[in-house]
Amino acid sequence: MENNEKKVLLSAQDVHLQFKVRGRILTAIRGISLDIYEEESIAIVGESGSGKSVFTKCFTGMNDQNGYISGGKIIYNDPELADTHVPLTASIKRIQTLAYNKLNEYSKLELGSAVYREMSTLESEKSQREGLSTAELAEEKSKESELLADRTDAYNRKLTLDPKKDKAEIKELSEKISYLDSEIKKLRAENKALEEQHKKASKADSGYLASYNEHMTELKGKYQSATTGEISEETKSRNFILAKEICLSIGRYGLKDRYILLSKLLKALKQAMKIGVDLNDEEQRNAVFDTVAFRVAYLDETDEALHGTCVLNLANVKFDKDWAQIRGKRIATVFQDPMTSLNPIITIGKQITSIIIKHQGCSEVEARRKALELMHKVGIPNPEKRFDDYPFQYSGGMRQRIVIAIALSCQPKILICDEPTTALDVTIQAQILKLLKDLQKDFHYTIVFITHDLGVVANVADRVAVLYAGQIVELGTVEDVFYDPKHPYTWALLSSLPQLTQRNTKLYSITGTPPSLYNEVVGDAFAPRNPYCLKIDTLEEPPMYQVSETHFAKTWLLDPDAPKVEKPEAIQDIHGKLIRAFNI
Repeated sequence: MENNEKKVLLSAQDVHLQFKVRGRILTAIRGISLDIYEEESIAIVGESGSGKSVFTKCFTGMNDQNGYISGGKIIYNDPELADTHVPLTASIKRIQTLAYNKLNEYSKLELGSAVYREMSTLESEKSQREGLSTAELAEEKSKESELLADRTDAYNRKLTLDPKKDKAEIKELSEKISYLDSEIKKLRAENKALEEQHKKASKADSGYLASYNEHMTELKGKYQSATTGEISEETKSRNFILAKEICLSIGRYGLKDRYILLSKLLKALKQAMKIGVDLNDEEQRNAVFDTVAFRVAYLDETDEALHGTCVLNLANVKFDKDWAQIRGKRIATVFQDPMTSLNPIITIGKQITSIIIKHQGCSEVEARRKALELMHKVGIPNPEKRFDDYPFQYSGGMRQRIVIAIALSCQPKILICDEPTTALDVTIQAQILKLLKDLQKDFHYTIVFITHDLGVVANVADRVAVLYAGQIVELGTVEDVFYDPKHPYTWALLSSLPQLTQRNTKLYSITGTPPSLYNEVVGDAFAPRNPYCLKIDTLEEPPMYQVSETHFAKTWLLDPDAPKVEKPEAIQDIHGKLIRAFNI
């Protein structure tokens, strides 16, 4: 979706997030694409487990260690952070010279890249003949995965049982685990035997082997001849810039890390040249660098420093030092429970000033002045007197105000609010929401508000993204999503609002449970719980349909050939009800 008035600050592009859980893979985020704009307020809503928090934790690298982004990009557009200067020290000059010489040496491999690809294809064909076919490999993987999943479930179940009370079930599960272990061993032995059979048959095919050897010898000769040629001046010029980009990309690290990364980058570039990657293409060059570190594109230089700019892909951050530039400083988070966000044995003032000193490098006196100013802004009465108090001396609402003050101490561009009002009294909730919106005018930050409370959304957000089973199923302005919802899941969420329920009527609840994300989801993930489910919902995943310039929904009901379905009666006249219920 495009927005001509505001700049895209963060762009998630087809993001997939997976967790390794007890020997199995759980896909928590399944291809989310979302643009977040400067100074907007966007709410991410959905049931517990829909992926709201884990998605936004990708922005700051705060997911658990067993979680990893398996696909997609998260581009953070910050010209100030992207702008890079690396001093031309003796060490950097040595690295530049070494890199340039190595790149010129490796570039000879580019001259034979077409022949190398032919050789690789020939070897791959031979390996396939000697091993299992693609179909056999797929069948083997499917059977083994099924057995391993059953074994993991049985083992995890056994761990939850009481050895004294559940002896019979423990024995049964132990026997099942032993049986599955033997089946897995048997399957692997059968596949190994089949592989040996293919290998023997291939070796017995003297005609094929003779043809293969003749062809491979011919290709090796061509490759040897091609890679002994001279590289062009144009290639040398490209390598000269590449060497500078290597220095720019690794210059922010310590001396030891620089040489480790230099070695990895040269290895990646050598492989890219060998297979014929077009390093003059920006996207392809970025992809090669991204396997090791952010690529910083060369812009210009002085006698003192190299100057470049980088594309900040938060899905590819590999080093804690890089996260230190993002987390807190550019993107801050306010969590659900303020007491767990604060250290109970450190004074409130010290907790604020330590963050200011760390990220802004100012003196303690200046940090105290800024901290008191922030405490005043977030509505702490008599901040000078409360500065040396401990968290237990503050109420829940005041603690959350302090958490907001800490989050804003470095003036971040994005403030993620992860259900910040859930643990608070209703009256205090309203105060915190008003505070966040009021402070946005002063600090000019973007609010990403995570909640399951649509009443909060109505008062806080400009746009709403509805998540279900790790996907965005509806996206639009507050008016789009509240007054003209298109996805049956959004209908269900709105229908279950207590404030919209008429007197003497039963409160609507969504039947069933979300799908297990351990398994591949077929069709529309909401289909089993959807009273308006179509046959195609159980077979194919719906595309994201565009309803208007600002409104999108992922449902087959928007297909031109779909039957016309009216939204539930409870939300048909929603405008007046919402105004009365939430004082919008």
